[in-house]
Amino acid sequence: MNTSPQILLATEESGRTRLRLAQKRHLLLVLATGLIWAANARAQDSTEVVAVDKYTLQQMIQRIDELESRVDQLEAEKAGASGSASAATVSSERLTLSTRSSHVLAETRSEADPEPLDPERMDVGRTLLRIRGFGDFGLYGTNQSRGSAAFGMGELNLFVTSDLSDKVKFLSELIFENESSNAIVSTNFKVDVERALLQYSFDDHLKISMGLDHTAIGYYNTAYHHSAWMQTALDRPFLFSFEDNGGILPLRQVGVSVSGQIPFSTWDLHYVAEVGNGRSSRVSLTTGLDVPVDVNNDISENFALYLRPQSIPGLQVGFSAYRETLSPTAVERVGENIWDAYAVLDRRGFEWLTEGLVIRHNLFATSRIFETPGFYTQLSKRIDSFTPYFLYEYVNAPAFDPIFPEVGLRTGPSVGLRYDATESVALKVQYDHTMLRRQQAINGLGLQVGFTF
Repeated sequence: MNTSPQILLATEESGRTRLRLAQKRHLLLVLATGLIWAANARAQDSTEVVAVDKYTLQQMIQRIDELESRVDQLEAEKAGASGSASAATVSSERLTLSTRSSHVLAETRSEADPEPLDPERMDVGRTLLRIRGFGDFGLYGTNQSRGSAAFGMGELNLFVTSDLSDKVKFLSELIFENESSNAIVSTNFKVDVERALLQYSFDDHLKISMGLDHTAIGYYNTAYHHSAWMQTALDRPFLFSFEDNGGILPLRQVGVSVSGQIPFSTWDLHYVAEVGNGRSSRVSLTTGLDVPVDVNNDISENFALYLRPQSIPGLQVGFSAYRETLSPTAVERVGENIWDAYAVLDRRGFEWLTEGLVIRHNLFATSRIFETPGFYTQLSKRIDSFTPYFLYEYVNAPAFDPIFPEVGLRTGPSVGLRYDATESVALKVQYDHTMLRRQQAINGLGLQVGFTF
């Protein structure tokens, strides 16, 4: 079969064109392979480099498609029927190259873009350390300070957590606080480790914690720790003031606790059982000095139950029972029992906290009993960025109670307004009126800025 010179010439030129195209393909594939290898090598160090490599690979694939389309057009013009056969060959090669390029791109995506890691989980072989900060400062004055007020820096709190594994976690609270009992005047700070806790979680029904922690007495001590920004009011209720601020409850201890959820169909019931060393001292409200209240090795015990019924969202009801034996200096041994009950409703911007307790001190030698009742109730309603609130407190300690004889009667209302300027900054203004037994009532006005970082 004879072939015209024009057809032979067109066929030869088409062959050279395909040869040049094949060389370009090989070169581009070599470059693409190198880029993919570089992307894989640097994927863990820079996500930005991986993004550039994928873009370059897509541009190369698009360029190959354009060159192949141009070859199809040239062969159709110069070779006629023979060019059609050549175009079919090139189309077949393009399909093969396209499939190969798709596989390469898919492999690049799968290797360079692994599934995103959960930010709350640790990386393989490494712990994930998280630090959250809280602070506050303000201005406060009372009629006891002869009408004058003073600026003061509150607590600076660094809340640190770390995932040691999927089931083991560590948390701590480092508090920078005023060293003097006159907190609003002092500028000397000391560092306290308020919590240092190792937690192991088997599942939702069994969790074990060991170390320094806040006791599960009632609601407030477990819901609000060391952060004025988190709580609605300017300060904690007097009942739940910490021991170094004159508080009357053992709110911290070193020990072990077991907690979890008790499975029920409609009752979200939880338990907490803990044993520890209890408190060793508290600060006197009148002298500002440490008063030892426990100099023995007796172990404290506490058990708490609370439920959150699914039929009433935002409601939590619970109680706790605490027992310890105290040995104040120069005083006979004292048995201490604390019973607490509470109901809390926090729903749609409305907050209602009510908590009552009884502290019973039993003198072993004389069998004398002293009981201190107390309660607080707090109501608030958030309206846009403003939250007006009302707080009423009551504590009535016997005058001859061996553990806190200077507490006496303290009762009265507080009214205030909280304004959330941003998601991280809250401004508060609060007026207090506290009535005392056989003493002049205390009127106080405070301004506070609480923040988180």
